[in-house]
This record gives sequence, C-alpha cells and structure tokens, in this order.
Amino acid sequence: QVQLVESGGGLVQAGGSLRLSCAASGRTFSDYAMGWFRQAPGKEREFVAALSWSGGSTYYANSVKGRFTISRDNAKNTVYLQMNGLKPEDTAVYYCAAQLGPGSSLPSTYAYWGQGTQVTVSS
Repeated sequence: QVQLVESGGGLVQAGGSLRLSCAASGRTFSDYAMGWFRQAPGKEREFVAALSWSGGSTYYANSVKGRFTISRDNAKNTVYLQMNGLKPEDTAVYYCAAQLGPGSSLPSTYAYWGQGTQVTVSS
C-alpha cells in the first residue's frame, strides 16, 4: 500500500502561482511513477502531468504545458506540481496518484490516490 497526502492548494488570482505537494508513505516511493490529475465540478477527472520513477521522463497535458512543472524528491518521498500563470479554468480538486509503470495519462493505470486538494483561481 502507498498512502498519498496532497497539500498546497488554495485561492489565487489569475496569473498567480501555487506549488502543490504530495507526500507518500508506505512502499518504496522511488519504485513508483507519479501523476497529477484534476477534477472540476461536473467534469471527469483529467490528466495534468506525470513523472517517471527517476524523474527523467515527464508528461504534460497540452492545457498546462509551459505553465506547470512536475518534479519529485525521492529522498523526501514527495512529488510536486509547480503551477504558474494560473487561469480560472485551472480551478479543480487536484489529486496525486502512484503507479508501478513508466507514467501514464490514464487514471485507470494508477493504483493509489490521494484525497485531493482544492485549487481555486479567481478572475
């Protein structure tokens, strides 16, 4: 089992920045690829970014490419999502997830999920 706890969400004005953190415990964190997903009210959960177990490969949704950066610190068992240039359409609950694989945009490939952290971007 892997337990994931997100933090860092909040209310920010459009154009602002936030850094989300996801702290992992349980199994060996460095064995897992990590992903960030988000879900806005009335919408399906959507892929945001993913990162291989080593951090050597990253993947981004087109909607966040160039604005968001995913990274990890295996010594701290933590994955981060730096979000710059936030837009009102980025408002959602953000979830981190873990998988034993190369990293993926498909939620169904992730075995472990956190509870989420709310990000609200005002216009």
